Amino acid sequence: MPACLALLFTLASCGPSGSLRTLGIAPKTGHERYARSLRDAGLDNAALGREWLAAADSALRAPYQLALPARELGVYSRSEARAVAYRIALRAGERLRVTLRADGQPARLYLDLFTLTGDTAAPFEHRVSAREEVAPDSAAALLILEYEATSDASVALRLQPELLRSGRFELTGRVEPILAFPVEGRGNDAIQSLFGVDRDGGARAHHGIDIFAPRGTPVLAATDGIVRSTAPNDLGGNVVWLADIARGQSLYYAHLDRHAVSAGQRVRTGDTLGFVGNTGNARTTAPHLHFGIYTRGGPIDPLRHVRQVASRPRAITGDTAALGKRAVATAGGALRDAPGDAGAILLQIPRQSAVQVMGANADAYRVQLDDGTSGYLPSRTVRIRK
Repeated sequence: MPACLALLFTLASCGPSGSLRTLGIAPKTGHERYARSLRDAGLDNAALGREWLAAADSALRAPYQLALPARELGVYSRSEARAVAYRIALRAGERLRVTLRADGQPARLYLDLFTLTGDTAAPFEHRVSAREEVAPDSAAALLILEYEATSDASVALRLQPELLRSGRFELTGRVEPILAFPVEGRGNDAIQSLFGVDRDGGARAHHGIDIFAPRGTPVLAATDGIVRSTAPNDLGGNVVWLADIARGQSLYYAHLDRHAVSAGQRVRTGDTLGFVGNTGNARTTAPHLHFGIYTRGGPIDPLRHVRQVASRPRAITGDTAALGKRAVATAGGALRDAPGDAGAILLQIPRQSAVQVMGANADAYRVQLDDGTSGYLPSRTVRIRK
């Protein structure tokens, strides 16, 4: 066995903790530590090591589009040094949750999230890495990644296994509101008045959302926090100010019929703060909760922070036995950057083009051409070679 391959096997077995030495700025992530170990060993000059390092950057520069919720099954191969990245659009108030499960040879997989900065010199900024969890099946790796969006943003999610490992993975992604819904037993349909609409003939704007429910319905803590005040006021009547310490913001609950907490009390998500009413300037309206969020910059729209969203991805319709196999694109056509017709066209390929099936998502396969170009094709147009 060539010396460079023997060393690659050693590094693949040790993972990032096997770094030979650390020079300059200390790596912050597992992926950075593993990359440093390759460079420290001189393997950035070996073909496979050089390809692994280059793949990490090239994947981020050409991510696939991933519309959530989504589920993708995929494969990675010991014979290639590849990475895959997905671009995801997030809205302020949404939490991204990604789960990665992998089966195959014991391996370290690096799952990292980056925001897109718009700066050509430094286009990506690392935000968070996945944490390892104990999988119910001890033979499988399980990674969980969570990220809260404080503003509308595009993010890039990158998956890259260590070298010289083969396996299959299942990646699922979904978004959920950062906060729990603040009225027991209610949902989106109960929200009837939105942020920013005129009040008092245009003299002021509505700095929250109104959630309608029968009088006496429990009003809930949307997050862990500390009750800062329950002092009534003319507009809100019976109110609760809840400090969301983790995010540096305050949650405002107004028009309560009565309180269930007092100032200084610590509460957990789901604890009852009070009960729906119509006190204050809501005396002539049906009982409802006025719910607001205030930051250091003033009030913000709470809708995305509590609005419940669909969490079930589209079913995979392609034959997953095709993963990792050579195939033929029987109809040719458009290779896209996302499953379905909504994806941008990357390349038009002729009929009977040879491909390798690398992933399955909804009604599409993610395929790779012989020249390394990759994208999504409808699974019905891909036939496995006999």
